Amino acid sequence: MTNNLKKAIFDARELSGALGDLGTFLPLLVAMVAQNGVDFTAALFFAGFFNVVTGIVFAIPMAVQPMKAIAAVALLQGLSAAQIAAAGLCVSLLVLLISLTGLLDWVQKTLPTSVIRGLQLGLGLSLLIKGVGLIASSGGWWSLDGYPLALVAIFLTFRFESTRWPVALLLFGLGCAVAALQHPVALQPGLHLPHWTPLSWGDLTGSFWSAALPQLPLTLLNSVIAVSALSFDLFPDRPASPRKVAFSVGLMNLVPAFFGGMPMCHGAGGLAGQARFGARSNGSILMLGGIKMFVALLFGTSLLALCKVYPASILGTMLAVSGLELAVVAQRSFTRTEATAMLVTAGVGLALNSPALGLLAGWLMWLCQRRP
Repeated sequence: MTNNLKKAIFDARELSGALGDLGTFLPLLVAMVAQNGVDFTAALFFAGFFNVVTGIVFAIPMAVQPMKAIAAVALLQGLSAAQIAAAGLCVSLLVLLISLTGLLDWVQKTLPTSVIRGLQLGLGLSLLIKGVGLIASSGGWWSLDGYPLALVAIFLTFRFESTRWPVALLLFGLGCAVAALQHPVALQPGLHLPHWTPLSWGDLTGSFWSAALPQLPLTLLNSVIAVSALSFDLFPDRPASPRKVAFSVGLMNLVPAFFGGMPMCHGAGGLAGQARFGARSNGSILMLGGIKMFVALLFGTSLLALCKVYPASILGTMLAVSGLELAVVAQRSFTRTEATAMLVTAGVGLALNSPALGLLAGWLMWLCQRRP
């Protein structure tokens, strides 16, 4: 861990890269706070805390994201904040058990590379589609938060992507300026601390089948296997092993669940986005974690007002670029058999909105095409 800290870089480009995952983080956090009563202060503080822990454990810009399947079920079914936290606790315990029994190592060794690439491709295209959807839901052509702002953000991203300009910092500042012009927000500084929130047995049983189990395959595939594979692509000199990533996810929600925290995991899209916007070391995550904890303790729930009015066109652009990066990284030289398995994995996963079913279909296709 000491060696990891020695590799950390602290500069504007790293800070820019740290913001590359805002397109995923902010919309889900704000939605669960507004609709399900999740504690904004606790969610932001513990997300920052585990950013710091992740920056100490890994030497790469490993993202900390909301658990997407739990968030989707919570928003659709109206789960309570306690049930959401309980679902995250259950998933972490199951992932921890899987990592300790060695089952994950067997899955990692058994899965063909082409199927893992297909999983990355499908996830990348999914993020790209969601990003474009966010842009489409903004103010159109005649609003400050609309298509013209998205075009400016896209231009800045691709114009300066090969330079040392901190593009995400520019976009973040632009988004804050637009939000302030459209909806001035008065922040209320003070001391805001997470509060102990006990869970009941009913919270655990009520969310296990509906939210925790649907999240488990997504966590294993996207937050562990795809993240590990992507780390080998982007940082071959210091990749993250699947078992280490799984162990990290397994510990991540054990404490926050009892303070009303948001279920969290790692994510291949977040890692790709942070790398795309300039992050090259764990310094970006350490800075991001410190900022999250500081603003959570200082401003608390009053910061939610700013998050709610942050331009969707900026968030959508950053999310789409993150997805594009993940999809591009998945492209490698394959034989026809491998390319078929990759495309089937991505296509089925997208069509059925299930990475697990996509992986199963791609795996079966690969097995059928193998020659005796």
